[in-house]
Order: sequence, then structure tokens, then C-alpha cells
Amino acid sequence: MLEKWTRKAKESLLTPFYLLAVMWMLHLVQWLLGFNLWTLGILPLREVGLKGILFSPLIHGSWAHLIANTIPLYLLTAMILFFYRRVATTAFITIYLFGGLLTWLLPFQSAWHIGASGLIYGLWGFVICNGFFRRNLKSIALALLVLFYFGGMFFGILPGESGISWQGHLAGLIAGIFASFWFKDTIEQDEEKVKYSWEQEPMERKNFFDPNIFDTPRAERQRKDDDYWFSNRH
Repeated sequence: MLEKWTRKAKESLLTPFYLLAVMWMLHLVQWLLGFNLWTLGILPLREVGLKGILFSPLIHGSWAHLIANTIPLYLLTAMILFFYRRVATTAFITIYLFGGLLTWLLPFQSAWHIGASGLIYGLWGFVICNGFFRRNLKSIALALLVLFYFGGMFFGILPGESGISWQGHLAGLIAGIFASFWFKDTIEQDEEKVKYSWEQEPMERKNFFDPNIFDTPRAERQRKDDDYWFSNRH
């Protein structure tokens, strides 16, 4: 059991590291060669911006932008991989692609959208909404934990500072809510109700009274009682 949990924890911690390594390598190449990859982002309602659905979360505009996204993306991805293992991969892909598609479809910000913040909002919404949809102790505790540490993210879905893709944030959040609802009935192993031995094995039903007692005539019951007492006295 310990070995199983150790392997699960190792995989959950390593997988988001690989994703972040790709992001950091791309930004390093971009920085060293002196060019930017913002044209790989999402440009809403433009055909040229469709490729950003695949590539925009991997591209960042600055080191500060990348660093700001690194910790929440790592923690939320690792959390989902560890606690929601059965749906983690499909939920992540759903949020990644559906969030990107929504960003492209929404017409509010006609500009290039890059960065992993939309994906982060999707993972954030997924964990929080699991607390509502699954309603078990684990999901509620994780939702409260995420709200406590990343509660300030609520303001990121509102129009505000120039250069911030609130449209991408909102699209990611919607995708996370959708994924949480879609996979809510896929129960994790630790969420399955334990059946005790007396619940698993059918019990033989025994009646306290003779089921025919009310169908037996009174005279016949009296005769049986008399025979019983007579035989015991002699």
C-alpha cells in the first residue's frame, strides 16, 4: 500500500514538471534568440488565431509572466493528478482545449492571448466545483484549500488592467466548471463506499413467529398445546 501511494505521489509531482520544463525551454529559446512567439497565441474569431488553442498556454510574454504562472500551474496540476487520478488526464485535456476554444470564440478582447493563466483558471474551477458536485469530504476540503490560497483569482475574470487576458481567464474557468460537472459521476477509488461483510453476504431471513400462526385454527393450536403438555408430564 505504501509503495502504491509513493508511486502515485511521484507520478503526480513529476508530470507537471515536464509540462513546465517545455514552457521554460520555449521561453528561454525565445529570449536567447531575441524573438517572440506571440503569433502562436489565440486571436479571437480569426482563423490565424486557431492554432493558439494548442500553443498559447505554452507561450509567455516575459519572465515575470512565466514565473507568476509556474507555481499555481504546478500545484493545481499535481493536486488533480493525485486526488482525481481516474479523470485527471481527460479533465486536463478538456480544460486545455475547451478553454482555448472558448477564448477564441469570445469577442470581448480582440488581441493575442498567450500564457497558461487560462489553463490555471480552468484547473482552479475544476477543483472548487468538485466540492459542489461530488460533495464528499475530500473534494470539499480540497475546494476550501484552493479557495484559501488562490481566492484572489476571482478578480482575474473581471475586466480590468490592460494587457491581462481576463477573457482567457473567464473561458478557462467555464471550461473547468464544465469538466467538473462532466466527470462528477466518475468516482475515485478512495471515494467508493466500503461494503462491510454483513452487507456483502446475503443474510438468511428468519421469522420470529411461525408464518402460519394466523392461518392455523384456534382449536388445532389448542390441541397441539394439549399434546405438548401431556407428553412432557408423562
